[in-house]
Amino acid sequence: MSEAVRTETAHPRRTVRSVAAVLAGIVVDVLLTIGTDLALHAARVFPPWGQPMIHANALMLLATSYRLVYGVAGSYITARLAPDRPLRHALVGGLVGLIACSVGAVVTWNGGPAFGPHWYPLALVATAMPCAWLGGKLRVMQLGA
Repeated sequence: MSEAVRTETAHPRRTVRSVAAVLAGIVVDVLLTIGTDLALHAARVFPPWGQPMIHANALMLLATSYRLVYGVAGSYITARLAPDRPLRHALVGGLVGLIACSVGAVVTWNGGPAFGPHWYPLALVATAMPCAWLGGKLRVMQLGA
């Protein structure tokens, strides 16, 4: 098999693996976040959906903290599954998260107390890329590179 033929057949597979790696990290992050949100609502730590949070700052700080951990974990998974350049893949996932958090901040900004204090969506926007970098960097360090 010639080098040109091997390169042409390997490239589409690498692209699919790259996209799958980024999507897998995002899915893990979203599922963990939704699962934790549901558990905290069921345990009555968070109020019922759509109702304002009493002690909103403390509860939103709790939500921010587990979202940070899940963001790092999702980015690590992306980097772990990436066919090459794990940090770059993690940062692409982080960019998707940054865009999603930015849209969420804009959409909920004037939504009232049910969406918590304004610092919360801004914190998610501000931490999306650092979490992605840390998750990717953990994988790179694991590889010894």
